[in-house]
Amino acid sequence: MPYRRSTRYVSAPDGTRVAWHTHFGNLMETSADAELEGRPAVLLTNGIGTSENFWRYIVANLEQDHRVVHWDYRGHGGSENSRNGDYRVPVHVDDLERVTEAVMARGNGRPPLHVAFSMGVRVLLDLYRRRPDLVPAMTLIAGTPGAPGSGSNRLRARVALSATRGLFRATTPALPLAAPVVHAVMASRFAYPLGRAVGALRPRAPRADIDEFMQALRRMSPEAYWYTLRGLAEGHAWDVVSRVRVPTLIIAARDDTLVPLSEMERMRDSMPHAHWMRVDDAGHAGLLEAGTEIADAVRGFLVQHGMEAPGPGSMSVPVEPLPG
Repeated sequence: MPYRRSTRYVSAPDGTRVAWHTHFGNLMETSADAELEGRPAVLLTNGIGTSENFWRYIVANLEQDHRVVHWDYRGHGGSENSRNGDYRVPVHVDDLERVTEAVMARGNGRPPLHVAFSMGVRVLLDLYRRRPDLVPAMTLIAGTPGAPGSGSNRLRARVALSATRGLFRATTPALPLAAPVVHAVMASRFAYPLGRAVGALRPRAPRADIDEFMQALRRMSPEAYWYTLRGLAEGHAWDVVSRVRVPTLIIAARDDTLVPLSEMERMRDSMPHAHWMRVDDAGHAGLLEAGTEIADAVRGFLVQHGMEAPGPGSMSVPVEPLPG
């Protein structure tokens, strides 16, 4: 889906240019910045490999009365590949910190509401650890503070996670051989049926959106994807979760095969103040499969916490506050 948006960049200490995009909807491009300046800002943080079309329902819902921004990880979308070859989570957190400050400087000076999906949940929680002043509220969608089993004292979980990390290290040398095969599969007509067959996509996943996502993945540097994925297996932010003191909405998909519902519930149980929403008949692509429901829930969360004045005809889906 083509967006009407402007693109700017922040520069990291190693010189990598990281792209961030401001959506201006039906406004004139020449006057959009001035008209958007006073609006409350919403900053969207992607999942690994995610193309911007995953955000289309949230953007469509909010761009008429908010300043909606999304940004690209290194090696994703409009951002450069990492010039120093580093794709670990702390590097992405550094980039999000700079993007957040740039969004504030271009707007009313106040930090944005953060919405994070999948890998973005880990990145955002680590930003909160470092700079809580930049995160006044957060929505966490289909993502957890670390790889499954991280932050757990159970022996089985620790052994499984250690094995996963070892597998990443052992298979990294095969990346040049595997990349062409993976690219060929993603570009083929079998990608969508394969996603359905393994349970990663539900029946209501829009074929055109998934095809767009696959094409964006195919354009990515294999090294950027692999080393970002490998970095996710290292460390975690579970220690941050119980310390979060800002309004929080957690959205989980019942049929997510990549981020188990049990891990989302574990995060929910560690955040007794958080609001909780479970989307049925949706998997990890829930932002597309249940896009209207999720976008309405995000707007309802904004209204409920006074981060947006309810306007005429505004729609919202109630989200469940946790007891306690």
